[in-house]
Amino acid sequence: MKSAITSKYQTTIPKNVRLSLKISANDALEWTVESGKAIVSPVKKPFLKYRNTIETGPGNIADDIKLACLKKIKKYK
Repeated sequence: MKSAITSKYQTTIPKNVRLSLKISANDALEWTVESGKAIVSPVKKPFLKYRNTIETGPGNIADDIKLACLKKIKKYK
């Protein structure tokens, strides 16, 4: 299977390779070189990496909406 390299050193990953590796737009790839060959592997983002990055607990949707509106208004003043 072949794909061309553009003047900006970009290439298109063939569809059957994307499907086989289960990758899609905005996924990351890791490139390594071994014995003169390029090895490309998908970088999987482990779900638990994001543990404790989002605040949880009781909230008030009405207050959240008001706060979001005020921030938006402030942005355009």
